[in-house]
Amino acid sequence: MRQDPDRLSFEITARDGAARCGVLRTAHGEVHTPAFIPLATTGAVRGLSAREVEELGYRLILGNTFHLFLRPGPQALAERGGLHRFMGWERAIITDSGGFQVFSLAHGSVADEIKGRRGNVAGHGSILEIAEEGVRFRSYLDGSEHFMGPEESMATQAAIGSDIALAFDECTPFHVDYDYTARSTERTHRWLDRCVRWHERHGPRRQALFGIVQGGIHPELRRASAERVSAAQVDGLAIGGTLGEDKPQMYEVLDFTLPHLPEVAPKHLLGIGEPDDLIAGIGRGIDIFDCAVPTRLGRHGMALAPLPGERYRLNVRSRALAADDGPLVEGCPCEACNRHSRAYLHYLSRAEELTAVRLLTLHNLVYLERLVAGARAAIAAGAFAAYGEALAAGRPPWDAVPTAAAGG
Repeated sequence: MRQDPDRLSFEITARDGAARCGVLRTAHGEVHTPAFIPLATTGAVRGLSAREVEELGYRLILGNTFHLFLRPGPQALAERGGLHRFMGWERAIITDSGGFQVFSLAHGSVADEIKGRRGNVAGHGSILEIAEEGVRFRSYLDGSEHFMGPEESMATQAAIGSDIALAFDECTPFHVDYDYTARSTERTHRWLDRCVRWHERHGPRRQALFGIVQGGIHPELRRASAERVSAAQVDGLAIGGTLGEDKPQMYEVLDFTLPHLPEVAPKHLLGIGEPDDLIAGIGRGIDIFDCAVPTRLGRHGMALAPLPGERYRLNVRSRALAADDGPLVEGCPCEACNRHSRAYLHYLSRAEELTAVRLLTLHNLVYLERLVAGARAAIAAGAFAAYGEALAAGRPPWDAVPTAAAGG
């Protein structure tokens, strides 16, 4: 790994076991970790303005290279000063490489909403060829043919102007065999070398680059990838690809991957953001997380809530809430919980009102922001284990931090 504070620096400020607090310093300001990253897939967090997202406490969002490559395109973004200026966001941006979405077209393992589809578009959104140079595919928008390889991914992320770019990788699904995963991981490493070369020659001077560790569910492949990516000239590390078929296997993959990553490196777990998974990841020393959970649940009439037996979800469309005049979640500081009742939000969601999606998204983002803020306070007080136990017992994040930690 390289050390270039003009691009990015990471300082660990507190520890509690493997869990740690830190400060990630980027070209667009500081990000206190552990942190959750909302998705601004197409240049916006669904239903919210950039100012609203910042006012919720977020300092880092994720832009989607694949979607922004197709629309509005790298040239249009560059002409408008990059994504920060285009969307009016003055804080930090991280961009994924596009590999996850491109390879999802081939493996068919991603829900339509994650691909950005609206309904079934026959003949659109398919892989034409996977080769050493990169991937030829058809756009899910109109069926037009495109090519993306390491250099194209890096050039798009440069045009976006993100503070942190991710190296282009081949994202393999759970169902492929060991040999396929091994070949795919080796290709990811070769593509990483090409990304590093392009970035050193052409990348924005203050843009950091993270490498992605692959290897599927295989300990020896994960170890080899962790060591290979850590040795590259990158500024941070991300863990990507399939993490298994269930939560226990995901935690097992993390447990045999993380020991092979440099302890001082900032670590990003890609695509993970359920409340219990955040706590599990933070407890293992992961610093940043991104996931569609808060916005996706909001679109489907679901609110995050201290209900571990219900996967931390409250079904706002349930008829049981039709005459419930209480708040969505007691004690939550968000607008939905402070100004509206469960009955009203139930009515809006059942009526398919856009206001319901917006209010539930606000609530879900506040819930996760409070969860990671509580984790930071608990780590600083040496009480992270107690914090995790309180959440697992059904306490909301704002009531789960031990008193000494909350007041410290």
